[in-house]
Amino acid sequence: MSIRMEDKELRMPHRASLFPDLLSDPPSLPQVVAYYFKQWQGFYMPFHRHDATEIMYTIQGFCNVEIVLSPTNTARVRLKKGEFILLNANIAHRLIVEDEEPCRMLNVEFRFTAHQGDLPSIQQLAFAEKQLASLLEVQTSYLVLRDPDEVYHVMKSLVLELDRTADKSETMIQLLISQLLIRIARLRRETVSSSLVQSEWYAKVSMDYMHQNYDREIQVKDIAAAVNLHPGYLQRIFKTVTGQTLMAYLTNIRMEKAQMLLLETDVPIADISDYIGIGSRQYFHMLFKTHTNLTPTDYRKSMNKHKFDHPEGS
Repeated sequence: MSIRMEDKELRMPHRASLFPDLLSDPPSLPQVVAYYFKQWQGFYMPFHRHDATEIMYTIQGFCNVEIVLSPTNTARVRLKKGEFILLNANIAHRLIVEDEEPCRMLNVEFRFTAHQGDLPSIQQLAFAEKQLASLLEVQTSYLVLRDPDEVYHVMKSLVLELDRTADKSETMIQLLISQLLIRIARLRRETVSSSLVQSEWYAKVSMDYMHQNYDREIQVKDIAAAVNLHPGYLQRIFKTVTGQTLMAYLTNIRMEKAQMLLLETDVPIADISDYIGIGSRQYFHMLFKTHTNLTPTDYRKSMNKHKFDHPEGS
């Protein structure tokens, strides 16, 4: 049977925990035991299980993961670019990739070992990060999430550090895998608490993309490519969800950054358009005056005067 990503946690039988009794165990640390990039095509893996928790991240294409929940119940999850599955240890599963739909994945497997050294244990992190504690306690055999690139970047940094030879840092490895688990926990909580429908998710990822790329001369087609949608379709979704067009939202980001640069830095006004991804200085001046009713020069002068008129402690 096929389980959709949005309602999987609600419909799955609660027969297993992703991290059984971890919070009551002696202090421990996550330890990576296997990791690899892999391009799959026409591959039918036999059912298997292992004693490590596994993250299977889809970088490109499509793949199917089948998970045995009971002798009579097998779930089938279809993953596409930017989605990943977190699989409990000792849960039988297999990967299926069709000939016509190749898939590139990044896999990381880890288990927990006795805490050593000065870094905080997973239990200490969970005490400080309530979202991580919630992830460690979740009653489910697997978890599927959509990623706005945050999880993938940490996974990639982790495996690159693991591949280093002479100057590999165990401290860095521990920090990265801890960061990975915290980011997954936050992503899960965000998804559960907001109950994002698909259109809202596309809008959120588009916003994240614009916040990360406002300094470049990006167009609607670039944002649409980041979420794998037709530009016109994304435009309609974004306007419905936010009440703004993509370019209006991007312009607001850029004007806020321009105001910050004018107020808090000494960046020359002639250079600010380059900092916010607007190639024409004249166009930047026109947009800024429309947005603030002041020219960039007048804004910097008036804001600086305002700061000096209100000295610290007044």
